[in-house]
Amino acid sequence: MAKTGFSQARRNSHTGIQHYLLWAILAVAFYVFFFFKVIPFGVANFVVPLFQPSGERLIKTGFVKFDGLVWASVPKDKEYLYKGKDLEVKKEYINKEFIFDFTYSQRNDNEHGYVKGATEFYAKTESLGENPIILEPWIGFWILALVLSLVCASLVTIVLPTNIGLLAILFDRQVDNTRAKIRLQTGFSDDIVDILIMPDDQLRERDWGEIDRAFRSVWDRTYIEDTTAKHHVKFEDLFNESTDIVTYRKEIAYGRIKEYFSDFVVKEIEDTKDGLIWRKNHFLIGKGLRVYMAHHFTEKYSNNVTGMAYGGAAFLIVAIGIRGLKFIPPTKPSFILLAIFLEFSMLLLLAVTLFYTEEEERMDRMLKKMEDANRSQLETLKGQQHDIHQLTNALVGQTAEIIKSRVEKAISEYMTSDSNVHKVVAEEISKKIMIGIKESFVEKK
Repeated sequence: MAKTGFSQARRNSHTGIQHYLLWAILAVAFYVFFFFKVIPFGVANFVVPLFQPSGERLIKTGFVKFDGLVWASVPKDKEYLYKGKDLEVKKEYINKEFIFDFTYSQRNDNEHGYVKGATEFYAKTESLGENPIILEPWIGFWILALVLSLVCASLVTIVLPTNIGLLAILFDRQVDNTRAKIRLQTGFSDDIVDILIMPDDQLRERDWGEIDRAFRSVWDRTYIEDTTAKHHVKFEDLFNESTDIVTYRKEIAYGRIKEYFSDFVVKEIEDTKDGLIWRKNHFLIGKGLRVYMAHHFTEKYSNNVTGMAYGGAAFLIVAIGIRGLKFIPPTKPSFILLAIFLEFSMLLLLAVTLFYTEEEERMDRMLKKMEDANRSQLETLKGQQHDIHQLTNALVGQTAEIIKSRVEKAISEYMTSDSNVHKVVAEEISKKIMIGIKESFVEKK
């Protein structure tokens, strides 16, 4: 019999040095790519369209793109000479009214017409003031590059095989852990839990008798007495060979488990089923991510994430306060950008954590279940009390004489029956014969 298999799935659940090493290499590679390629490109395409000359200003001033991520204003009569040629930045080409340089190249006034360090972004425009804005990516954008690199490295390791992918092995392990939690919470055997969490296509291929026994056990285990119902529905009324087993599991079995245990148990079953689907195809990232985030990360790290979000907010408040005291010049806002991106990252992580956090069961539903359980026990006690009361009346009430006369009649009929008398005489004779035989054997010895 094939199993989804607690023992089989556990054999490769150990994280080794190769998992962490590959994840770290990917994170570093993505960090370099984002920091030196994506962030300069993104900042340039965000800033330049906002502050480049437009309207009447563009009629009087030429604006062209130079080699790399560099844009600058040029004399209008020479714009046609420079436009579309990606020329190297030189002092004689530009007029210094508009300059946007988002490269990691050092500039000097004698050769390029403006001064910029190799680790700085440069933006000069009339709307930003007389002095140019200097952005330092090593201060303002490193946190953004780090977050993006960690996310991408994690996504890659999700789709990799479990023997080398860090997130893949964590997801795979959590599928087994959640399966074990379902078994402990419900008290069902491993075979029944496997039937409940099995993907639909695999469920259709299982032996009918095995499925019948599993669903019957679930039915009996989740029975709740309904004293108001005139007709009690039996398992055979809803499940037979013509029943669609997938539909029955989703609508009937899951529904009874939900009513008897809780919504959370059904959610664990459904998420574990999705986790098994991810185990067969790692590119279904969402299915594996849900079982890990909802049943491990949010349960273990939700308070940590909330604390980091508050810490990021505190850091942002301090940065804005320092900026208000003029200790951060408006021409170098990199520290403010650091605080903003840090808080953005923490809030984004908090949002994802809250998205996958399971909602607690509504209090009214919990009270309703407790009320139903107490009512069922109360009805049972009332029935027992009624039976005991009837028995008491029968023994000590007005029916005592009737019982006495019936007992005397039964004894009289037994004693006057020839068959009963012959039976008693035969039993006594056989006992005497057996005693005599035993005594004869004792004397010979």
